[in-house]
Amino acid sequence: MTLSDHEDDSRFRSGLRREMLARRAALDRDAHAALSLAIRERLDAAFPEISSRIVAFCWPVQNEPDLVPYAETLRARGARVALPVVVHPGAALAFREWWPGQPLAPDRYDIPTPTDGDFVTPQAILLPVNAFDAAGFRIGYGGGFFDRTLASLTPRPLAIGVGFDFQQVASTRPQAHDLPLDAIVTESKLLRPQR
Repeated sequence: MTLSDHEDDSRFRSGLRREMLARRAALDRDAHAALSLAIRERLDAAFPEISSRIVAFCWPVQNEPDLVPYAETLRARGARVALPVVVHPGAALAFREWWPGQPLAPDRYDIPTPTDGDFVTPQAILLPVNAFDAAGFRIGYGGGFFDRTLASLTPRPLAIGVGFDFQQVASTRPQAHDLPLDAIVTESKLLRPQR
């Protein structure tokens, strides 16, 4: 890949991220709630085994799918649930156990983060996508936190992307450091990329 190709890919990915963030922000409250419910139901049907695991999810920001009710359901079934914590920019994420009513404070990216609770190692991670493709690659916010995290955890947790149908694209133009997800769940489908 030449420098020009890399710059083209970088512009493409930045533009795609902006476009998808705008499309997601345009969802009205009722549509967002209905789509989030459908995603939660599909997750629950497709991955019953995670009810007995340590499961990380992301607090919904910028109109991402709302998985908080699903996290509450998992806890009620006996799972331990965690939220990601940015320890240092450029480092892998840590995960702190979460429960309903736990104190949260905005981190440096203005994302609600637990202020106490045990640090745990997730066995499954539910992570939002800004865009995704059929090969299982995603575009996040550009910080590389989840790629670094997935590369650092042994054994690697089950990585499940969550997003809306309209976020699927032909290709995200993955970079060398990008790691594919094991599955992606939207309101209408479960995608399990072939490896």
